[in-house]
Amino acid sequence: MGETTKIAVAPPIQVGGSLFTPEQLAKIGIVAGPDARIEMTPFRQLYVEVPLDRRDAVKEELERFGLEVYPAGFVTKSLIACNFCKGAEAAGLETARMLNQAVAGIETPAPLKIGYAGCALGTSEPLLKDIGIVKMKDTFDIYVGGEPKGIKAGLAQLLMAGLTEERLVPAVKAIIEYYKANAKGKEKFSKFVNRVSIEQLRQIAG
Repeated sequence: MGETTKIAVAPPIQVGGSLFTPEQLAKIGIVAGPDARIEMTPFRQLYVEVPLDRRDAVKEELERFGLEVYPAGFVTKSLIACNFCKGAEAAGLETARMLNQAVAGIETPAPLKIGYAGCALGTSEPLLKDIGIVKMKDTFDIYVGGEPKGIKAGLAQLLMAGLTEERLVPAVKAIIEYYKANAKGKEKFSKFVNRVSIEQLRQIAG
């Protein structure tokens, strides 16, 4: 077998959560081949190992079946969203999809997890993510610096509250770009937040 690479495969953001259809799962198995390694990740993505020279063809085939395909590794992961139990409109499904399209797959110093919750119940655990977004009625709050692992695990801190939908994506992108430009080596985002301070990030996200 020649050189291989990993791709990250996820279902679209939808009411009900991370749902694959039987046809989608079967297609993943077919295009990956009988010898492929498929890993379930904490990011609600499947890492699929495919031949490097077939990566683009596999991506196109999976996307035709309604799946989303992203780079694996040190990138912004696809949005880890809630199940939209309050309904697509009330919980901001289209906003979540727009945010995911804007930020998923951006190269970062360390893997970056972004969580989205359509209400204060926070079933997607946004405060345990690097960046967490919580919809509060008609506006959005942004939290940063969550750390779910280790003996120093901690909740994200409130960065900004009451953002309109129009301000949400630019603010999140500004945070990511600032992290890319100022992280020290492979510095984890939670450590980066503690080093540069909430006040500095608040100015950047503006």
